[in-house]
Amino acid sequence: MVYKSIMTTDDLAFDRRHIWHPYTSMTSPLPVYPVVAAHGCELTLADGGQLVDGMSSWWAAIHGYNHPRLNAAMKAQIDQMSHVMFGGITHPSAVALCRQLVAMTPESLECVFLADSGSVAVEVAMKMALQYWQAKGDPRQRFLTFRNGYHGDTFGAMSVCDPTNSMHSLWQGYLPDNLFAPAPQSRFDGDWDERDMVPFARLMAAHRHEIAAVILEPIVQGAGGMRMYHPEWLRRIRRMCDREGILLIADEIATGFGRTGKLFACEHAGIAADILCLGKALTGGTMTLSATLTTRQVAETISDGQAGCFMHGPTFMGNPLACAVAGEVFAIVNTREVLSGVKQRHQWFCERLNAINARYGLFKEIRGLGLLIGCVLKDEYAGKAKTISNEAAEEGLMMLIAGANVVRFAPALIISEEEINAGLDRFELACKRFLAGVSS
Repeated sequence: MVYKSIMTTDDLAFDRRHIWHPYTSMTSPLPVYPVVAAHGCELTLADGGQLVDGMSSWWAAIHGYNHPRLNAAMKAQIDQMSHVMFGGITHPSAVALCRQLVAMTPESLECVFLADSGSVAVEVAMKMALQYWQAKGDPRQRFLTFRNGYHGDTFGAMSVCDPTNSMHSLWQGYLPDNLFAPAPQSRFDGDWDERDMVPFARLMAAHRHEIAAVILEPIVQGAGGMRMYHPEWLRRIRRMCDREGILLIADEIATGFGRTGKLFACEHAGIAADILCLGKALTGGTMTLSATLTTRQVAETISDGQAGCFMHGPTFMGNPLACAVAGEVFAIVNTREVLSGVKQRHQWFCERLNAINARYGLFKEIRGLGLLIGCVLKDEYAGKAKTISNEAAEEGLMMLIAGANVVRFAPALIISEEEINAGLDRFELACKRFLAGVSS
């Protein structure tokens, strides 16, 4: 097969008839945009048009597209080997990557399991927690988490997503029965309210002998509405888990690698989890790879249990190409220039969004942390986030929603002020079109 950089009407007809895209119907498929190239923060369409990518491919392409250093890392690796199984074999790019992961994460996280995707990283973390308690002779099987959470699309991960307010409510009755505390109300930029903790603390106290682990998205609940909560939550939960001997799992798949202005979101609270999940930006949107890190104590307890090993082994675990590019992603992101740049770009984004909102009055709140920004629709426009997102796409801006009432941005960490303005020019046109449609 010869690679081609064009798409015909026949290609698009075949796509519509035969290719099942994420979260779409085969009987009423959503329109798709034919992309033939990508550079920086822009996608080139088959007709020569340009889309500004305000979501960096589901938060993954943190250094933009076709980054020369990432491309060079993959090209160098492919001449050595593109893949080799990780069972009974190791290789330089995996060792180098894991050295970086151990060095960049909290000192207590010493053991690294490399998997395929964010959802699988969460599955791995949950299996670690379950096997840990099995090995201790106390087979606990429940997890405590927040409502409004999102942790992935595989069955274990779905079981700790919001049970009623998420895409996974369809599976209730089949999924394990986990524990859900009300979503945090104390805001990241607000005052801490001691009463916010009470329902969570009561759930933990009532079920402390059943709970294998607490799992949460630190600081930012992304798909659940771009909700940024107070760091004191993490500090309190860390102390509660320590007191009860319960494991703490931090799902940093969306927040890791500088997205919030810190290398990892847990740094906002100064805490370390017992198990840490990483993905998305791990390879800068180039390859599929995830990592789950844990403590020596958890790893050794599992390893000394009846099974004698951790019972998980993905076929493409530790893929050399993915490991090689991930190592280069780290080298770029873990610099003062990139991390401080996130804060500056946040300011540019919010200033412009607030100016747009002053003109059109669509949103009751614009909230964000780093390059994770959500615009919450006013009550009179409730349920219309998808319509605005579609209008933006028509104007040449890719963005996503977080529920029916929030449109969200998560651009590449390297996006320029000019690119921000170009994208938000298109967003402003989308807002104008939306209001014209509402009033007509």
